[in-house]
Amino acid sequence: MRAAYRIDLHRPLDPNLAVYGAYWNRGVACNPAAIHAKARELAPHIRGVWVVSSRHRDRMEPDVPYVIEGSRPYWRAMATATYLVNNSSFPGGFTKRPGQRYLQTHHGTPLKTMGLDQRAYPALARKADFAKLLAHVGQWDFSLSANPHSTEVWDRVYPAPPGASYQRLDLGYPRNDVYFTATAEDITKIRSELSIAEGQTALLYAPTHRDYRQGFVPDLDPEQLARELGPEYVVLVRAHYFYGRSAGVGGTAAPTGRVLDVTAHPRVEELCLAADALITDYSSLTFDYACLDRPIVVHAPDWEAYRATRGTYFDLLSGRPGDTPGTVTTTPGELAEAFRTGAWRSSASAALRTAFRERFCPYDDGHAAERVVRRFFGGPG
Repeated sequence: MRAAYRIDLHRPLDPNLAVYGAYWNRGVACNPAAIHAKARELAPHIRGVWVVSSRHRDRMEPDVPYVIEGSRPYWRAMATATYLVNNSSFPGGFTKRPGQRYLQTHHGTPLKTMGLDQRAYPALARKADFAKLLAHVGQWDFSLSANPHSTEVWDRVYPAPPGASYQRLDLGYPRNDVYFTATAEDITKIRSELSIAEGQTALLYAPTHRDYRQGFVPDLDPEQLARELGPEYVVLVRAHYFYGRSAGVGGTAAPTGRVLDVTAHPRVEELCLAADALITDYSSLTFDYACLDRPIVVHAPDWEAYRATRGTYFDLLSGRPGDTPGTVTTTPGELAEAFRTGAWRSSASAALRTAFRERFCPYDDGHAAERVVRRFFGGPG
C-alpha cells in the first residue's frame, strides 16, 4: 500500500478533487460538512470525497462519495487531491505535496486548554505527542476561526514550525449557518421527527467528555429531572461522541417516556434547532447554541475538578458578562429549581447571553460557508 502511495505521489494533482474528514473519520459532520454542501452549490466542478473509518461507513448517505481510511482509494485520493479539509486530522501520516491546500476548520471554540497549552497538565501531556502535533500544524495552509478568542488561542497553541506558515480565516463557523437560515417549518419538521409534542418544552442535555472519568457518567438523572418538571417538558440526552452512539439513559427514577437518547442522531445542529434550551457544562456546543439566542443553563457540579485536570481559558461560572452564557447550577435541585422559577429564561439570563454572543459569535451570520468556499476554492467574488 505504501509503495503504491509513493508512486501516486508522482501523479499530477487533480485540480477538481477535494478530500474531507471530520472527527477522526466518523462521517459527514461539522464545518467540513457545511463547506462540502456549499461547495456543491457554488463550485460544482469540485468533486468532494469523504474519509470514513470502516466502523462508521453505515453513517454515509448513498449520494456522498467516500473512501475507507487506510484503503488503496484513500491513499490515491490523499496523493492526488488539490484540496484537503478537516476538523481534526487525516489518518496515517500523509505527505503533503506542493500545490495541495489544507484547510483546518477546528471543531469548537476553546474553553478547555488545547494544543501546546496541554503541556502544563500531566494527565494530558502523557497521552500527547507534541512533535506530531507540530508536524500536523506544519501542513496547514488555512486555520478557520469563529471569533477573536479562538484566533488568539489557535495562534498560540498551534504555532507553525520553522519554514511553515498558515493564514487565519476569521470567517465564522460554517456549521452554524443553519441557525440563521432554518425556517419555522424546518424546526417543526425536526421536532416532529424527534417525537416532541406540540407545546412541549424541549431541553437538550449535552455534557462534554471528562478526561478523568471512564465512560459516560452524567451529572444529573434525566428521568428525575423530567419527572420533577412535569409533562410539558421533554429531555433530549446527547452524550459526547467519545462514548459511542448511545448515552445509556435511564437513571434511578422510573421511566417517564419524556427522556430521549439522541446521541446517535447524525446532526447535532438539528437537535439544537429542536431544543428550547440547552443544558450543558463545558461543551463547545455552548458557543454554537448561543447563535440561536435561546436560553443556556450551565450545569457544572465539578467545575473545580475540571479546571484542575484539564485547564480552562476563562471562568465559565463567574457570572461576568462575556464569560457566562446564562443561569448556572451546581446541583440537580438547583437545576430543577431554575426551570420551575423561570430563572432559565429571566432577563438577567438573557443579558448574560447577549454579552456571550457578542464575544463568541461575531462572525456567525448564516454566510460563513459561502465565505470559506469562495476563499478556499477560489470561486468568484
